[in-house]
Amino acid sequence: MKIDYIDRKIEGLIKEASEYYSVITVTGPRQSGKSTLLKHLFPDYKEYSMKDVHIREFALNDPVAFLQQTTDGMFIDEIQKAPVLMEYIQGIVDKNPERKFMLTGSSNFEMMRDLSESLAGRSGVFELMPMSLSETGMQRKDLDLSHQLFYGLYPAVCSGKNKAELFYPSYVKTYLEKDVRDLLNVQNQMLFIRFLKLCAARIGSVFNASELGAEVGVDVKTITRWLSVLQASYLVTLLPPYYENISKRLIKSPKLYFNDTGLACYLLDIESPKQLDRDKMRGALFENMIVMEVLKHRYNNGKEGGVFFYRDSNQNEVDILLKQEGEITALEVKSSMTYNSSFEKTLKQLPLWINTPITKRAVVYSGDFENLSADIKLINYNNIDKIIED
Repeated sequence: MKIDYIDRKIEGLIKEASEYYSVITVTGPRQSGKSTLLKHLFPDYKEYSMKDVHIREFALNDPVAFLQQTTDGMFIDEIQKAPVLMEYIQGIVDKNPERKFMLTGSSNFEMMRDLSESLAGRSGVFELMPMSLSETGMQRKDLDLSHQLFYGLYPAVCSGKNKAELFYPSYVKTYLEKDVRDLLNVQNQMLFIRFLKLCAARIGSVFNASELGAEVGVDVKTITRWLSVLQASYLVTLLPPYYENISKRLIKSPKLYFNDTGLACYLLDIESPKQLDRDKMRGALFENMIVMEVLKHRYNNGKEGGVFFYRDSNQNEVDILLKQEGEITALEVKSSMTYNSSFEKTLKQLPLWINTPITKRAVVYSGDFENLSADIKLINYNNIDKIIED
C-alpha cells in the first residue's frame, strides 16, 4: 500500500523555528524527505528546484530578478547547486525580516560553508535523516528484524512508493554520478565502489584508515578525503568514543556506521531478508540501526552530538552512551530474540568506569518480552523511544 505522506517528528520544531527565523535550512541525505516535509509544512510557498537546469541558470545569471519573483515565501530546493543565492538572501532578509525562505540541500560541505559565510544567525538549520522506527508506525511493526534491516528506512521504501531491491542500486549509482563527481575527482570509480563496500563491511568497528587504505589500495590521505565526502553527503556517521576528558575523546578513533541499513545491505551484496538471516553482519547491522535511532532522536529535537560508545584499555565496551543534560543513558544492543543475563554484564559495571551520573541502563534486543521496571531494563527495539526520551 502506498502512503502519500508520513508525519515526521521534526515538524513541530521546524514550524516553531519559522516564527523566529527568516530562513529555514533543512539538510540531509538525498531522498530523506526534505522537500516533501517542507512542502507539507509550508504548502503556500512557491517551489523552485535547482535540479531544473532552466531555473538554475536563471538563478545563477540573475539572482536579484530570481529572488524578486515573489514577495511571499520561497522554497528553494537543492540550493547548494546555486550557492550565490545565499548572499542575496542575506541582503533581502536583513532589509526585510518578514521575507521567508525555505532551503534544502544534500551536500553538507558546501551548505555549511556557504551558510556560515552568508546566513549565520539568520537561518534555523536542521538535519533530516531517513525515517525513525517510530515514524514508520504500524505499517512496519509486523516486519521481522531481517526485513526491517533489509528494507531500511528511506521514505520512498517505507511509504511503498519504491522497492528496496530497486531503490538502493539506483541510489548508489545516482550518488556516485552526482555527489562523488562533484566533490571528488575520482579517477577510478571501481576503486571507490570497493572503498564503499569495505566501509560497509566495517560497520560497528573502530575505524582504521591505514588498514582500510591497504585493503583498498590507496594511501591514508585518500581514505581520509573519501571518508569526509561520505560524511558530507550523509552516507556514513562516525561515532566518537566516550571520555570524560574531552581532549582525549577527540584524538581517539571513532566507530563507523552507515546512515541506513538498507543501503548498507546493498553494499554488502545482501540480496534478501532470508540471506540476511544467516549473514555474519546481521548483528552489526542491528547495532547500526539502533545507533541511528538514537542519533535521529537527537536530530529530531534540534540537537547534535551527545551520542558515544564506551571502550577502555581493558576492552570493556558498552555499545551506546547517550548524554542528555549531563546524564547518561547506557544501551547494550543484542540482535537475539532470547534474553541472556550476560547481556547485562558491562552495563552493571559501567558505574565503576565513569563518573558521569547514569540515569538509565537498558538492553535493546529483538525479543518480545520486556521489563521496564528493573534497574537494567529490557526492551524490544521497536519501543526504544521509551528509553531515550528525555
